[in-house]
Amino acid sequence: MTSEQARRQATEPPTDPRRRIPRTDAVLADPRIAEALTRIDRATVREAITTAQQRAREGAITPEQVIHATLAALPQRPSSLTPVLNATGIVIHTNLGRAPLAPAARQALQDAAGTVDIELDLTTGERGPRAAALRQALTRAVPAAEDALVVNNGAAALVLATTALAAGREVVVSRGQMVEIGDGFRLPDLIASTGARLREVGTTNRTHLADYADAVGPDTGCILTIHPSNFRIDGFTSTVPTAELATLGVPVVHDIGSGLLTPDPTLPDEPDATTALADGAHLVTASGDKLLGGPQAGLVLGRADLVHRLRRHPLARALRTDKLTVAALEATLRSPSTPVADALHATAAELEPRTRRLASTLGLGVAPVEGRVGGGGAPGVRLPGWALVIPSDAVSRLRQPPPGTAVVLARIEGGRGLVDLRCITPEDEPALADAVRIALGTAPGAPDAAPSALEPSP
Repeated sequence: MTSEQARRQATEPPTDPRRRIPRTDAVLADPRIAEALTRIDRATVREAITTAQQRAREGAITPEQVIHATLAALPQRPSSLTPVLNATGIVIHTNLGRAPLAPAARQALQDAAGTVDIELDLTTGERGPRAAALRQALTRAVPAAEDALVVNNGAAALVLATTALAAGREVVVSRGQMVEIGDGFRLPDLIASTGARLREVGTTNRTHLADYADAVGPDTGCILTIHPSNFRIDGFTSTVPTAELATLGVPVVHDIGSGLLTPDPTLPDEPDATTALADGAHLVTASGDKLLGGPQAGLVLGRADLVHRLRRHPLARALRTDKLTVAALEATLRSPSTPVADALHATAAELEPRTRRLASTLGLGVAPVEGRVGGGGAPGVRLPGWALVIPSDAVSRLRQPPPGTAVVLARIEGGRGLVDLRCITPEDEPALADAVRIALGTAPGAPDAAPSALEPSP
């Protein structure tokens, strides 16, 4: 006991309730606090105890509430990231971490969290090639690719390709493809960071083969063609097919962006790796956490000698993926389906009965809606579906529910709240229903919500 504590104890009346405030070691000995120490560092726990003890001294809580207040102040999960039910109708939601992983990929993450043979040959006990099975899974998924390389995101794949092929040289690109990607990153700045020089050809809306041919010369490192995935230019336009660019005698790098490996009839205008390589692209770059439905990763697929050139470049080491990404991506490629694919191909006819059943149990109306692909992919594609109709002010309550309730991200459209089931699995429907009841104030013990008229089912 410090001298200050002794002085306070001597001056406090014997009946002072502050004498009942439990000491830190007593709080730490509580089984619930001891359990928290298995997932939260001791410094965080001690800080919560100190705060609760001070609140008790100030009379904000009783001494008997110190342990409860400590527990309430501790993080409920090891990470600050909060699981969210995506009821927006946007399949690949960048603000929600893009693609949710398939069950097989989640299991692979758990298995890889320990020690694994990522660079070990268990037969010989010697060092082995890194992630060889992942490379095989990629080339099996895209037979037109002679080899494959994985880096940590799509932009990294593009940077590595242009650095290895064109550092100090020219990258020929159409003006109509000088795009800006998420968070303000612009293609010209990205390419300039590699030490390559951009050689722009054509105009914003029309570029011809002759424009490329006139620009290609001894100083050309590669031709870069980029799918403008998050916007469309219609009307008087002209672009050059990859097959024609491949005749110009220099490597053609095709950045397809969204990670579609094979054609998908649902997305007729979305480029895919198989078609791009078959058309003559020497390298294809793409993201792993969009239409592929895997973890954040950058894919490089194509001609073996060029992929090897990228793999041996010093920058490849800085962009290397970790064991968790390798495991989750391989499992995604081997999985029979992914949540992204399931949500993308869910039809209005399939979603309507699910939505109406849930609406009936909640006493809500429904409405036809249109979802989106998201993630910068297929901006012109509409995904017909159905949604629960709720008051617009309930949307924020779904996003900030009481502890123990699922967090739900819905949307407001036309002045009404919409809870779209496209990305909600049947297994998550009970948690969604409870969250909606609480947000509307209709669940037992739920905070009262402001009354609002609900749209009846059509």
